[in-house]
Amino acid sequence: MEDFTERKARAAAWFSELRDAICAAFERLEDMQETGPHAHLPAGRFERKETRRAGEGEGDQGGGVMSVMRGGRVFEKVGVNVSAVYGVLGPQAQRSLTARHELEGLADDPRFWASGISLVAHMRSPKTPAVHMNTRMFWTPRGWWFGGGSDLNPMVEVPEDTAFFHDTLRAACDRHDPAYYPKFKAWADDYFMIRHWNEPRGVGGIFYDDLCTGDWEADFAFTQDVGRAFLDAFVPLTEKRMGESWTAEDREWQLVKRGRYAEFNLVYDRGTQFGLQTGHNPEAVLMSLPPEAKWP
Repeated sequence: MEDFTERKARAAAWFSELRDAICAAFERLEDMQETGPHAHLPAGRFERKETRRAGEGEGDQGGGVMSVMRGGRVFEKVGVNVSAVYGVLGPQAQRSLTARHELEGLADDPRFWASGISLVAHMRSPKTPAVHMNTRMFWTPRGWWFGGGSDLNPMVEVPEDTAFFHDTLRAACDRHDPAYYPKFKAWADDYFMIRHWNEPRGVGGIFYDDLCTGDWEADFAFTQDVGRAFLDAFVPLTEKRMGESWTAEDREWQLVKRGRYAEFNLVYDRGTQFGLQTGHNPEAVLMSLPPEAKWP
């Protein structure tokens, strides 16, 4: 069996590096916000908190760091979590992975290791889109893969913003494989569908999972570019929209859309399900939920 120790360390280090870049960029946006109803507030700053995994077996099974900003000028709530966890997969997780990957013998050696970054931003202004991003690496003795993506969730779609977001993601994909963007966009369109409402969660983006071409370096490089592209796609849109005025009616609709977002994450999201199934800190797993929402 190939020794993945060094590769695991590189992947985990990258996710932390990306976290630091994102947090710095978001705090700069907070400093830039000098107009609007929340400009009088202190510029938001991230608070960090360690989390631990309480999985099966004995001893330390890893954990992570939550970085959460609440009550900022631009970000009403944003969390950027990184984690590196390991241990033994329970029967339910084993069945799920075996079905997706045809991992024969996983029950005989159900060890796993996983590391990643997960981000959800809920914005003050209804004119500034909410956003989600995550990338991750998963390893078992029977195989490894990468997954992730990002998607934009405006309260009301602005076509030029949608085009900018997608064009930025497309450019990142095309540097690796021209087939990636159309494939991963279609996957996002299907995955980020709130099926009980028969409506999309937002305007999409890209989503990929189970990426294992056999070339670990290439797949890792692509996953890194997905993370970099997120900043290139989202930060300019926020700078563009965060100074626009909005009404009480806009706010009401924002809260309803947040309710839809919460429904998706609790009912359909794979990351939420895996985190809770494998014993990770529920506060970190449920970081994606909005600070305030409404249901009509």
